[in-house]
Parts: sequence; structure tokens; C-alpha cells
Amino acid sequence: MTTQTNSNSGSCCGSCGSGDAVAVQGVGLTTTYKVTGMTCGHCESSVSQEISALDGVTAVKAVAKTGEVTVTSAAPLDEDAVRAAVDEAGYELVGRA
Repeated sequence: MTTQTNSNSGSCCGSCGSGDAVAVQGVGLTTTYKVTGMTCGHCESSVSQEISALDGVTAVKAVAKTGEVTVTSAAPLDEDAVRAAVDEAGYELVGRA
């Protein structure tokens, strides 16, 4: 299930304008990561989309204001895979929160 919310918190790149954030709901093991560089809903969406593509991920909620990304997965995720997904989105994984 995908939910979109509007949060006009500014723009990192000027291309999003709307500040849409994607939050996906699910069950399983929950891990929270710290990510630097997110400033708006576009950033949240980009990070969420890349992490959601990892095998076993059932939910992702990125919050630019706190720099936290909460990931729910069926099994523990390889942190290097999460780091690569965050890098692909254009941000930096600092580690677990």
C-alpha cells in the first residue's frame, strides 16, 4: 500500500515542487537509518523508491526533517545494499539511528 502526503518543506533540486513523500506500510523487522542530504519530499521519495527495490523490503518511510529512514523488511538487510541504494538516490547513509 502506498500513501502520498504533501509537505511543502522546500526543495533540494528545484524539480519536485510538490514535496510529495512516499510512505509504504508493511510488517517485519524494522530498522532506522540516518541519511544526510534529504531536504524535501522529492528527496524522501527518491530514497524510499531506491530502498523499496531491495529484496525483502516491505515498507520504507523517509523523513527529510529528521534525516531518518525507517525500513521494514522480511529479514535483516545487508547494510552495504542499503548504502548502495541510498547512494544511487544521491544521498549518504550515515549508519543506523
